[in-house]
Amino acid sequence: MSGETTVPTAVRIHGRGAQRKALRALLDGLPTHGGRLLLTGEPGLGRTTLLQWAARSFRAGPVLHLSPEPDPEAPGTARRLLDTLRATSGTAPLLVCVDDAHRWDAPARHALGRALDHLSGSGRVGLLLTAASDRAVAPDLARLPVVCLDPLAPAPAAALLDDMTDGAAAPAVRERLLAEAEGNPALLVALLRRLSPAELRGHRPLPGPTADPAALVEAVGGVPACPSPHARDLLLTVAAAVRASDGPDVDAAAVGDALRRLRPAREAAARLDAPLPVQLAAAGDRLRFHSPLVGRTVYATAAPDRRRAVHEALADVLESGGDRLPGLLHRSWARSGPAPAPAHADRLAAVAAEGTVPASHRLRATAYARAAELTADGARRAERYTAAAEQALLAGRPEQARPLLDAARDRTAPAAVRGRAELVRGLLELGDGPVGDAHESLLLAASLLAADAPADAARAALAAADAAWAAGDLSGCLATLAPGPFHRAAEAPGVRDHGAGMRALLEGRFDRAGTPLAHVVERGRTEDRPEPLLRSAAAALLLGDVDAARRAGARALAAARQHGSRTLEPQALEYLAYAELRAGRHPQARTHAEEGLRTALRAGQRNTAAHHRSVLALAASIEEEPDVVARHVAAALDTARRHGLAQAATLAQWAAARADLGRGRPFDAADRLGLLVLPGPGRGHFAVWRLAVPCFVEAAVLAGRRDDARAVLTDFAGWAAFGADPQAAAQLARCHALLAPPDRADTLYRRALARHDETGGDFERARTALLYGKWLRRRRRPREARGRLGAALAGFERSGAGVWAAQAHDELRALGAAPQGGGAAAPARLGRLTPQQLRIARHVAEGATNREVALTLAVSTRTVDYHLRKVFAALGVRSRLELARAIGQAERAQEARRTAGQQEKTGAQP
Repeated sequence: MSGETTVPTAVRIHGRGAQRKALRALLDGLPTHGGRLLLTGEPGLGRTTLLQWAARSFRAGPVLHLSPEPDPEAPGTARRLLDTLRATSGTAPLLVCVDDAHRWDAPARHALGRALDHLSGSGRVGLLLTAASDRAVAPDLARLPVVCLDPLAPAPAAALLDDMTDGAAAPAVRERLLAEAEGNPALLVALLRRLSPAELRGHRPLPGPTADPAALVEAVGGVPACPSPHARDLLLTVAAAVRASDGPDVDAAAVGDALRRLRPAREAAARLDAPLPVQLAAAGDRLRFHSPLVGRTVYATAAPDRRRAVHEALADVLESGGDRLPGLLHRSWARSGPAPAPAHADRLAAVAAEGTVPASHRLRATAYARAAELTADGARRAERYTAAAEQALLAGRPEQARPLLDAARDRTAPAAVRGRAELVRGLLELGDGPVGDAHESLLLAASLLAADAPADAARAALAAADAAWAAGDLSGCLATLAPGPFHRAAEAPGVRDHGAGMRALLEGRFDRAGTPLAHVVERGRTEDRPEPLLRSAAAALLLGDVDAARRAGARALAAARQHGSRTLEPQALEYLAYAELRAGRHPQARTHAEEGLRTALRAGQRNTAAHHRSVLALAASIEEEPDVVARHVAAALDTARRHGLAQAATLAQWAAARADLGRGRPFDAADRLGLLVLPGPGRGHFAVWRLAVPCFVEAAVLAGRRDDARAVLTDFAGWAAFGADPQAAAQLARCHALLAPPDRADTLYRRALARHDETGGDFERARTALLYGKWLRRRRRPREARGRLGAALAGFERSGAGVWAAQAHDELRALGAAPQGGGAAAPARLGRLTPQQLRIARHVAEGATNREVALTLAVSTRTVDYHLRKVFAALGVRSRLELARAIGQAERAQEARRTAGQQEKTGAQP
């Protein structure tokens, strides 16, 4: 079937930031030295697109495109590459681009190898090649540095689809296309080409199957070649076996046994030791396709009768070996025709539900979905599709879960079945969607489940409270936690206690919140399931027990990995990151958040990813790179604003303000934080804004807004008294010291430091010591100030807080006691900079990003990047912080010389 939709070329490249960075590094280095790079990936992932992007981006010299031709002596072939290199020697840098190098014959690759040997000794020449990874890399290419292309993560794949369709795809159609494409851009384009505008907009049903053989063949560039009937059967058997495997590879012995059942024993025995087809790879006793997409294509293009025969053979082998679930799946696929098979469907669903059967969530989802396809009864079919969606969600495949939920829609299904479907739908939206929608879906799930499944109803209600929490909806959170489903779920005391503790906490009844939340934390000590451990970590964070939160979070992460619950891994890492952040261990928080961001994006959880970006912004706000803070803040706010994530937005805005404060911009920080912490409709998230109060008080005092600072301390004092934040008591004393008259400030600073000594936390203690040291220096108590400032500097350096360490360094310098290092000789080298470099350096030293400098000076960002590298090399500095110090020292030295000169001139006059 041929659709009517015209698919435009995507206007931008999606999800290839790391690869473009590697290509950019190659291009930037060509003016001074050569380089080479091999870009690999399975068919359809965009190797050619990136090669063309690199060629267009290279402006420093000519670009030579090479391709194999029948005549080995023809111009433009690899055999002429050395002559071309010699001809360009001594002129502008040269970029040589070779697309699909895996298609070259051996003589051409040999000539290319000679060129590579020549490149190793010559500069200003770059070689960029691409090769498909649907077969082993040729030895001639294996020694090159490699950049790999993986399938697109769900978010960039969705962005690519929206780009190509201008957002015209109906939501259900969009999810179906994303699930079928599995992150392959070429397959996504092929699927779109099949659809008419009416089908794309959901006005007509989609053709089935969505990814038909023609679309797959288009994406991989042709039907995979099979040199013999045995190779054809081997490829098909591996492709069929993968469908019921827990991973991308399969047992070679099972494949061999199935092949013997397919062909006469004498012929099979003669073929088992034959070389593997180029599409397959062997690792020990396992076989897999180099490219999973090629495996899908092999399966789709095979004759139906042959596919059924292969499945029958695999079913016989696996069932005889005790692999019940894969065997039943293969037996179901061996059936001919779409007619229901109730008995087989019942057996398949029953085995999928058995917890003792070893199988991943992905395999159970496949089994439930196949059982649903074979089920005639509508209500039971809906139940099985819902179970499949639940397992797909646990496997971290939301793009597969959503179409399964659509298939599960049946108004005649019992309330409990519809309630479970809404529960899964709400959890999907909670991870990646507007949290307001998730809240409503989860409330509906709780009401539908209340009569027949009270424990699931309680779980749904608690998840609805989580959605309201993420949205900053205090009244919605309290209403959800009101007595109801929790009290009927006697078999789930952890859920009930968690809800009761959260409700008391939000109502300000701190005395009633501690006991139930402590029970949740205590139960987590004996749990080995990820969900109760996550509740334990969350309860510990609410109580301020960061050590218990870290233990429960680490155990939840281990349990999620052990159970294969990929959707829960990002949440466990989120709690670990928050615990480290609350304890002031920013480097550890950053480590957990970086891993959490990767797992969240892989699992299609943009909301969770936004929380991790907020943590990364907070960690970076104490470091030396404001660009990093700005990047994470922008990404977090982009998702937070579209999905209503008030908590992530508040954390991100706090990070931006703390970065301003650390860089000596109290007015900007006070303006940002005032919107978060001062009473009014724009106040930040109800459970987060108090954490930003100490930063606001410091910024407000420095900005002369002392009344605003006092206005928030009453609420903060109540929060500190509850004890949920281990640093709050010391921070409260510090805030009072900032606002106190001189006769009381000394005592309050000492009290704050004593509280820090009780609770730990290098960063917050160093901040208090810094403020105390500044206060002492202004009171002309240099000896005491020097000790406090030295302790602050050591604490900041231990915490990795470079931007704050610079403040302590400057204060010590004002006392004449600044440590040496970090570009101390740079001012003497400032005269080596060109006027343009000096202008760029001064803008960067003032905190401007490279983009801001480019806009100010009306140059390109690449020009700023180039000059900034020259500046760093000339001044011997390694970071923007060191550059700012060097510029500051130079300007102070110039001012001192100017003042001294004026004094000399004045003194010489009669």
